[in-house]
Amino acid sequence: MTRGPEIPGTAESYWMASAEHPSFPPLDADRSADVVVVGGGMAGLSTAWELTRAGRGVVVLEADRVAAGVSGHTTAKLSAAHGLVYDRLRRTRGPEGAALYARSQQAAVERVGAVAAELGIACDLESASAFTYTTDPWRRPEFEAEAEAAEAAGLDAVCVRETELPFSVAAAVRVGRQARFHPRRYLLGLVADLRARGGVVHERTRVTGLSEGVPCRVTTESGLTVSARDVVVATHVPVFDRALLFARMSPRRELVVAAPIAAEAAPEHMYITDEGGKRSVRTAPLDGDRRLLIVTGEDFTPGAGGVRERFLRLDAWTHEHFAAGPTAYHWAAQDNDVSDGVPLIGAFHPGARHVYVATGFGGWGMSGGAMAGQLLTSLLTGDRPDWAGLYDPRRLRSTVREGTALLAQQAEVARHFVGDRLTGARVDSAEEIAPGTGAVVREGARRLAVYRDEAGRTHRLSARCTHLGCLVAFNQAETAWECPCHGSRFGVDGQVLQGPAVRPLPPAERDGSVT
Repeated sequence: MTRGPEIPGTAESYWMASAEHPSFPPLDADRSADVVVVGGGMAGLSTAWELTRAGRGVVVLEADRVAAGVSGHTTAKLSAAHGLVYDRLRRTRGPEGAALYARSQQAAVERVGAVAAELGIACDLESASAFTYTTDPWRRPEFEAEAEAAEAAGLDAVCVRETELPFSVAAAVRVGRQARFHPRRYLLGLVADLRARGGVVHERTRVTGLSEGVPCRVTTESGLTVSARDVVVATHVPVFDRALLFARMSPRRELVVAAPIAAEAAPEHMYITDEGGKRSVRTAPLDGDRRLLIVTGEDFTPGAGGVRERFLRLDAWTHEHFAAGPTAYHWAAQDNDVSDGVPLIGAFHPGARHVYVATGFGGWGMSGGAMAGQLLTSLLTGDRPDWAGLYDPRRLRSTVREGTALLAQQAEVARHFVGDRLTGARVDSAEEIAPGTGAVVREGARRLAVYRDEAGRTHRLSARCTHLGCLVAFNQAETAWECPCHGSRFGVDGQVLQGPAVRPLPPAERDGSVT
């Protein structure tokens, strides 16, 4: 097993590379608060800030660093234009459901702008139109229907056949009054203000347990607790399985490349297509007369492999179509799609009285996270907005379309859980693994996740995900173990990089299980 060609650019998110890195202490004693927010990304910090502004005492617990996970690796579009969503919503939720979705998402876009202005946050906030396009003439009626549905839902939408892109399109839905920004700078601005208002932030504090009651109590991996009347779980994928929300979501990763481009050659607006494995295009201010061209695409299931080749394909597409300079950065992000296409925001489960959740943003976590902050704050302060029912995690949908999507998701999970065990190990022995790479190896009745570092030393872990037991696979481009079932990710030392898993992969020497 050998390594392929190098991916151009620094393996780092531009948002992380171009913002400050303040740190906040881990939880070092039991605490109490009005509300504890678990998760320090866009949804968690927006909720915490809104609640602090409403007079609640809030503690934020983040497993790693705030504004550094999914929210630090997004493409950072603030948009109510979420692909071809409105025609589908009009058919599945009716015209009123589509209108509620549009109103709530557009209000979130405008909320970020208003908050940035109020707090004086310099986050490169820019207004732009959002285009969803196709190059296939046969799909033109589909886009015309979407434009009509989006306009009927209340958005500034129209179907066009010409754009500023350096290639022809067959049709595009243009939605005006959207925006883009620097997500990490914005979120750090929220953190500074919520702390000035008395809010508390703890990093490097992984939550592993939840006791519902009055008060509720969350427990961290260190054994310390935070007691609060209300709990908000905003961890991208809920880290507690009691509501089984993970069964209604499917994880996917997407790759990002960023390269400098002359301002006069940079597209003015934002673009996305679902064709060719997805292509999403936007720019950000860089320096002088240059901007940074940011292109996202190559959707794939965690653990699917071929990540390096996907990066190279995306980079080639970028430079084929745009007069950009050498790639400066490359990174990846992860999203979760809900079976019925609408995020899950509200009461955690049917019996929940004081526990709330925000998850399943389907690639639109910037507007979705800001909207979640407003929605959850309204629910916790007794002011239920019109669109609360649309996002309620307790909703039951019975349409054939949604049922089919849910069955397909669970069939894929079952395929990995059973099929990955039947197909055998990826390599026959650890000796076949080249330095800097990893693979699943069978050793007796066990399957081990084996990584060989650059010095030739092997690092042997159980290959069984600590969430529900699916076998992990190695992502060579990002040097991580990934679970294809529900998207948990682990470092080569076994530590959790991304949930829903909360426990690390155990070293093989201490893992006597049969996988």
